Amino acid sequence: MKRVFRAASLIQVAHARNLLLAAGIDSEVRNQYIAGAMGELPMLETWPQLYVDDADEFRAIRVLHEAAKPPTGSPWICASCGEGLEPQFTSCWRCGAEFAANSP
Repeated sequence: MKRVFRAASLIQVAHARNLLLAAGIDSEVRNQYIAGAMGELPMLETWPQLYVDDADEFRAIRVLHEAAKPPTGSPWICASCGEGLEPQFTSCWRCGAEFAANSP
């Protein structure tokens, strides 16, 4: 098993795990209950960590790296309700209309 991600927040590690699962990569969260040992153990060693099989290491790192890139594209206006949305959204947060329905 190889560690591919760690963060101070379990929420960040869970999000990374969800990204890997969506890409078809199984992973394991470790250290999710060890925060109480901080001070007795080095700080970084108490942070939640995400591990994958050796064979999935490079693909997992690539998936996480791609997810960290800022979104590209232009803001868009929902054709259904007129809400202004940032490029990372594929559907309107207000009414649920899909972005494709908004393009000419």
